[in-house]
Amino acid sequence: MLTQVLAQRDEHACPVEAISSAYLGFAGGDAGIALRCAIADALSDLMEAERRTRERSRLISRGYIRTAPDPDAGPTS
Repeated sequence: MLTQVLAQRDEHACPVEAISSAYLGFAGGDAGIALRCAIADALSDLMEAERRTRERSRLISRGYIRTAPDPDAGPTS
């Protein structure tokens, strides 16, 4: 992502300033476009994180179903 690369360029600078400068530079100095791009990137990242969370939850649920004891098998001891 553009913001990660540019934010890492100067580790001592405030990350908010680095990110806003990167978006403003990308948008040619137009603050409105920069804001829209930042919001679009944030929403994209949020949707990806939610997708990963759902995927993990689904995999975990399948794991519990696969390892559930057989109720007809009776006691194992």
